[in-house]
Amino acid sequence: MDIAFKKIFGTEENKDLLISLINSIVGEEDHVVDVTLLNPYNQKNFKNYKLFILDIKAEGDHGKKFNIEIQITDEADYDKRALYYWAKLYAEQLKERDDYGTLEKVIGIHILNFTSILDSEKYHNAFHITEKETGIHYFKELELHTIELKKFNDRLGKEFEDIGSKIQNALDLWSAFLIRRDLLSKVKLEASLDDAPVKKAINVLNVMNFSDEEREIYEWKLKWLRIEVNTLKKYEEKGREEGEKSKSIEITSRMLKCESPIEDTGLTKEEVKHLKGSE
Repeated sequence: MDIAFKKIFGTEENKDLLISLINSIVGEEDHVVDVTLLNPYNQKNFKNYKLFILDIKAEGDHGKKFNIEIQITDEADYDKRALYYWAKLYAEQLKERDDYGTLEKVIGIHILNFTSILDSEKYHNAFHITEKETGIHYFKELELHTIELKKFNDRLGKEFEDIGSKIQNALDLWSAFLIRRDLLSKVKLEASLDDAPVKKAINVLNVMNFSDEEREIYEWKLKWLRIEVNTLKKYEEKGREEGEKSKSIEITSRMLKCESPIEDTGLTKEEVKHLKGSE
C-alpha cells in the first residue's frame, strides 16, 4: 500500500531505509551516504490525500535529486506522468537569479505493481537520453528507473519455493520485501544479502500503527483498490466472452461457406439462422 510505503520510507527516523532502497536501484556514481527529505511524511497533510500523489522527494548528500513513487494500479499514459514529474522536480530547482549551472541531476524511481514495459522482460529498467545512432549519452541530467513488481513476482514463481535462492541482489531483496515480506522474514539469505535495513523495514512494518485519520484513509484506499480490481476482472471476463463469441461466429461462418454440418460452436439456433441469412 502506498500509504505504508510513504510512512516507512518518508520519515527522518527511517532515512537509512530510503538510502538503502535508492542505492539498490541507481548506479554506484549516484549512491548516497545521506539524504534530505524534501517532502517528509506528515500526518496532517493526509487530510487532502485524494488530491495528491504519495511520492517521496529527497536530495542526496551530493546534491542530486530523487523522486520515488510507488504506483499500485495501472493507469493510462503512466510514461508521460513519470516524465512530467521528473521535469517538474528538475525545473523547481531553478530559483530567481540562479543560472542553469546550479541545476543538479534528477533521478526518477517508479515502483509499479503492474506490467508497464511490454518490450522488456527485465523487471528493473533504467532510461537515459542518448544519441540515436551513436548512443552518446550527452544529456546526463535525466534518468528514470522503473521497477515492475509483477515481473519480479512472476520470476519468483507461484509457490514461492526456495525464495531465498532467487534473491540475487539488494534490489531483489527490497522487491521481495514490498510484495512478500511475510515469506522474506522466514528465509535464509546469503551473508552478503542479510541486510540490516530490510530487517529493520520488516520490523517497522510489523509494529507500525495508523492513527484514526490514517486508518480512515487506508480503508478508503483499500475500498477503492477493491473496486478497481473488480472492475478490471469484469472487463477481462467480458473480453474473454466477446473473444469466444467472435471465434464461434468465425467457425460457424466457415462451416456455412463450406456447406459443412453445423456442429456445436456455442451459438444459439437464432444466431446460426441470422448468419445463414447474411451469407
